[in-house]
Amino acid sequence: MDIRLLDYQSTSAAGVNIDALRASIDAQKSGLRKNDLDGSDINTWIGKVAGLQGLDLGEWHSRNNALAHLGYQQGDLRDNIERLKTQYGRARLGVVMGSSTSSIDRTEQAYRHLENGELSAEFRQPQVHNPHAPSLYVAHMTGITGPAMTINTACSSSAKVFATGARWLEAGLVDAVLVGGVDTLCLSVLHGFDSLQLVSEHQCKPLDEHRDGINLGEASGYAILVRADEGHQDTGIRLQGYGESSDAHHMSHPHPEGLGAKLAMQQAMAMAGLQAEQVDYINLHGTSSRANDLIEGQLISELFPKTTQVSSTKAWMGHTLGAAGITEALIAVDALQRNLIPGSLNLEQLDEQLDLAVQSNNLSRELDIVMSNSFGFGGNNCCLVFGRAV
Repeated sequence: MDIRLLDYQSTSAAGVNIDALRASIDAQKSGLRKNDLDGSDINTWIGKVAGLQGLDLGEWHSRNNALAHLGYQQGDLRDNIERLKTQYGRARLGVVMGSSTSSIDRTEQAYRHLENGELSAEFRQPQVHNPHAPSLYVAHMTGITGPAMTINTACSSSAKVFATGARWLEAGLVDAVLVGGVDTLCLSVLHGFDSLQLVSEHQCKPLDEHRDGINLGEASGYAILVRADEGHQDTGIRLQGYGESSDAHHMSHPHPEGLGAKLAMQQAMAMAGLQAEQVDYINLHGTSSRANDLIEGQLISELFPKTTQVSSTKAWMGHTLGAAGITEALIAVDALQRNLIPGSLNLEQLDEQLDLAVQSNNLSRELDIVMSNSFGFGGNNCCLVFGRAV
């Protein structure tokens, strides 16, 4: 089945909507800032989204839900969802959200304000202190009453939403799907990654010989998936293939030979019916950790020719964890829309163990097929392939 992207929007430290993100990429301007997260003294850089403090969502309030709310206000997303609800009925639309933290930021606050060992009244929010909170809130916010699902597979979470949404459309469960991802910065995540000695004191340098760790960020992103044969004025971009795997090698370290990542890419290529030389650009998972970049980079060299351009875009907004999948998938989709490959920001000297077609500067080139990789803790992997509609 031909699955199309009707619309998409991305919100991160690099920009509150897709136009702002494009401006940051064009100017090669990072949204990273020195860590100023309340309660944290870690010497690092973070990708923090401005403008969330003033949003009060009442019983649904959390920073995570506020970011989901902000992201949904961008562009024509709301108008398109309202039109689809009118066309199909709200029960024929679905929601699939990816997240890693859900609203743990709010739970952290709740524990800091316990009264006699119990939650104070303002923090008694069962639908917020809930791993399913992102989809619960987005369904509430949009008025969609069809199936709603939250995927939490660490950093591949919001890449997998595309695969699930496509399957729902193919099975006839729904007539349109709002897929998305949201994750916000919180102390559990920032200090947790620091305890793993993965956090850098510098702006991250994916693929660089001198990279020394990651920067964390927050983001929300959405795309609307529809069937191509129903007459929508879509973006002209189709979800051509997807691959999912779980090698379960280790809680936090990638498989040393990239076994699960390789399977995910091979599955996506097989579904898309493509040969390796047909892929023009790959947005790498590229976290800037020593192990991840080396294993992924060597795997790309094994599977793809040197003509395939690659880059990591995490230096623009940081590693946004459960929102990274959709954030980077949409960067790849927008590269296809604009025929512009974003460079690997902060890359100065490519790791001497890697042989990749990668550059720090943006590259204008006609594109037909793009890929996005997302590899999560526990060996949860997802690869997405997008192409121009024909």
